[in-house]
Amino acid sequence: MANSVYRVIEVIGVSSESWEDAARSAVTTASGSLRDLRVAEVTKLDVTVENGKVVNYRARLDLSFKYAKE
Repeated sequence: MANSVYRVIEVIGVSSESWEDAARSAVTTASGSLRDLRVAEVTKLDVTVENGKVVNYRARLDLSFKYAKE
């Protein structure tokens, strides 16, 4: 097996429904401009609150993708 090189970036997805939807949104959006995504690791979950109610779920992810060989 050949050696590989990966890059890791941080993205944050937001959803008014759930953390799962927030994570899914982050991966879907990132896959539009990044190719060969390999792993998404959720590193932090939080919510935004307005008037005492949760209004958004936020999922912070580390995404890794493989560098293409030239």
